Amino acid sequence: MTGKHYEEVCYRTEQREESLPLRHMRDGRLGYTLGCTPEGETVQVRLVNGELDSWSRDECMESF
Repeated sequence: MTGKHYEEVCYRTEQREESLPLRHMRDGRLGYTLGCTPEGETVQVRLVNGELDSWSRDECMESF
């Protein structure tokens, strides 16, 4: 995900309280955004099985 798209996803997640679907590009896991860490450019996600994880912006893309 590009830097600009990352900022948009973080804005929508944290300011508008939306939970956006993301897909991990290496293994195909699906997760929903919970928050962002700007320092490391990571997104905290809740996986469909309920587990929590953190993905870098380079590892994921928005899933439509």
